[in-house]
Amino acid sequence: MSTDTSFTDLGVPRPLVQILAKLGITTPTPIQAATLPDSLSGRDVLGRGRTGSGKTYAFLLPLVARLSESRTPRRSGRPRALILAPTRELVNQIDEALAPLAAANGLTRVTVFGGVGQNPQVAALRRGVDVVIACPGRLEDLMGQRHVDLGSVEITVLDEADHMADLGFLPGVRRIMDTTPRRGQRMLFSATLDAGVDVLVKRFLSDPATHQADSAQSPVSTMTHHVLHVSHDGRLPVLLDLTAAPGRSVVFTRTKHGAKKLAKQLNASGVSAVELHGNLSQSARTRNMSLFHSGAASTLVATDIAARGIHVDDVGIVIHADPPVEHKAYLHRSGRTARAGADGVVVTLMTDDQVRDVRDLTRLAGVSATTTRVNATHPLLAELAPGPRVPTSPISSRVAESSPRPPAGRSRQQRPAARPAARRSAAPAQSDTARSGRRDGAAPAGGESGRPRRNNRPRRAGSTTTHTSSSSGYRTGGAAAFSAGSRVGSRQR
Repeated sequence: MSTDTSFTDLGVPRPLVQILAKLGITTPTPIQAATLPDSLSGRDVLGRGRTGSGKTYAFLLPLVARLSESRTPRRSGRPRALILAPTRELVNQIDEALAPLAAANGLTRVTVFGGVGQNPQVAALRRGVDVVIACPGRLEDLMGQRHVDLGSVEITVLDEADHMADLGFLPGVRRIMDTTPRRGQRMLFSATLDAGVDVLVKRFLSDPATHQADSAQSPVSTMTHHVLHVSHDGRLPVLLDLTAAPGRSVVFTRTKHGAKKLAKQLNASGVSAVELHGNLSQSARTRNMSLFHSGAASTLVATDIAARGIHVDDVGIVIHADPPVEHKAYLHRSGRTARAGADGVVVTLMTDDQVRDVRDLTRLAGVSATTTRVNATHPLLAELAPGPRVPTSPISSRVAESSPRPPAGRSRQQRPAARPAARRSAAPAQSDTARSGRRDGAAPAGGESGRPRRNNRPRRAGSTTTHTSSSSGYRTGGAAAFSAGSRVGSRQR
């Protein structure tokens, strides 16, 4: 495919091309250029592209174009298209990308996921929508309650299929896919095409056009990788120095507790930070991502829940505060920077007991990383994250803990009654991962993003998400407080 190929050349309708141009998107990425001719023609498509390769528009453009062309009337509870994604954050980002395309073509849409009340989702489905963007767990709940019927679906998309396999969603995905018409078009996009994904391909795709836009382990050419060998007590000072530099940064930790603790420490030292992990309510996750998107928070501290599908412009540096367990996770985490041709830096902090594991990790990931022994005053830190280290405004706990109030005139007694005891295990405040695991009789792999909470009690929307200390100046002390120096191979909790 020629590098000067345009969306028009690929067959994308002119109205959609014009919308893309307004968004500053004028040149197709390799995965888009490879798949669009087949997907626009209605053929089943299997597409593999690394994170940040442009897979979202690769399936949204043909979905909107074909739905607009078919003009099948909208029916209550019977959507015309279905997009399945593994996490709530990814569902919201797909919806955000779809919004202008759908509006220009008169298409309606709804997002469906757990952690929020189902009533607005049910009401939208009852009115009739063209596109449902969903996590498998909540969608199965609504199907079981007969709020949605997939018998009229013309186009089905599975996004981040390998991540759904990692999270234990495959049984639920298969049950959902079995209710969609065989005659419909199906598109599956994934960063890797491993055994779990192959099961879905063989069962649900009919003679698919297969496209791999890049090597499964090809590193982004504009991304540089560094391993910083630090003492156990030197981890936090180095982290503070890197995140105190201007610009956006994403820091990954192994555990939810580690993310919460580190976000608190960064805020206490003058670095505006928010956390993202599976213990947060949906409202808190949405609020913290909004703070990061808007720039009110310069640093996102997250578990692997943010390793896939989270797109924020201009993330200059990704820091593995805890090296990940697998090389695939390393590549996905690192893909939060150097997106769409931009430059990016990836830093892995390594203590003495992690040397062998990190060496194996980078080798399997296919990256060449420069290893340097550093402390908080090493000049390399200023090269990796240039600019003055100036204290920022910590994220106020009042902002982080605030939650929407109930509508005026609605008392507690007027709120919907609790579900029957037999269905309480599927309470909306719990993640799709947790519910999928219990329903399938096994805990999902990689359960960080949705392990059931103790006693299955739903978390209140106003729960604490970030913390503020009375200290606001940037400092490098207190290293002993950050003790996440676990081995790479430890299981995430």
